[in-house]
Amino acid sequence: MPGKNLLQIPPPFSRERRYRRFKLAYPVHALVRSNGLTSEVEAVSVNVCTGGLLMESPAPIPQHSSVCFILRLRGRTHRLIELLGEGKVVRVEHRGPSAEFAIALECKNPISQIEAIGTASV
Repeated sequence: MPGKNLLQIPPPFSRERRYRRFKLAYPVHALVRSNGLTSEVEAVSVNVCTGGLLMESPAPIPQHSSVCFILRLRGRTHRLIELLGEGKVVRVEHRGPSAEFAIALECKNPISQIEAIGTASV
């Protein structure tokens, strides 16, 4: 058909995501391993998906660092839900005047809930 482009390639910025993301702003406690050193970082989640996490931190974390993290969710019921993940830093961006850093983590395995010990009823 004249005038019709049957092959449409989307621009690189509109590629489809592998996992659905959820906007969640909750505390994140992370253990970072980089250059043989381990440090702890307190951050806040920006968005979360099965395969990763975007968080804001007051300090940068070196790209490719290994990270183990616990994301602590507390809802209206005040019941604490903790999610555990492990992966590596794939992107670090300075957020400008706020002096915050956006840290993108890609997880080795899907993020999973930490099961509470001793919660079974008799």
